[in-house]
Amino acid sequence: QVQLVESGGGLVQAGGSLRLSCVASGIIFRFNAWGWYRQAPGKQRELVAGITSGGSTNYADSVKGRFTISRDNAKNTMYLQMTSLNPEDTAVYYCTGDQSIATILRGYGRYWGQGTQVTVSS
Repeated sequence: QVQLVESGGGLVQAGGSLRLSCVASGIIFRFNAWGWYRQAPGKQRELVAGITSGGSTNYADSVKGRFTISRDNAKNTMYLQMTSLNPEDTAVYYCTGDQSIATILRGYGRYWGQGTQVTVSS
């Protein structure tokens, strides 16, 4: 059974940084695409970033230049380096994996983690 586990969330002051990790286990093949989504209280879940097995990336306009998505295929691990955080980044962050980046970007990834809370104080 596939399992995705996020870690690295927490409380940080505005302007600070955090690095999220997502480890996939229970799989015998590698995801071709990964993504990070987030959901703030009272809001819909939204795409943060996506990455293909070849390293091509997509970012939401709101995080471009501040967040960096990366992956380590050998470790079945994906990362999200977040810098210059602001209170609007406060949300539960979810990782997702699938064979298709198009599916990831549309929010229909087959596998999802349970989420990790990121709280940015002003």
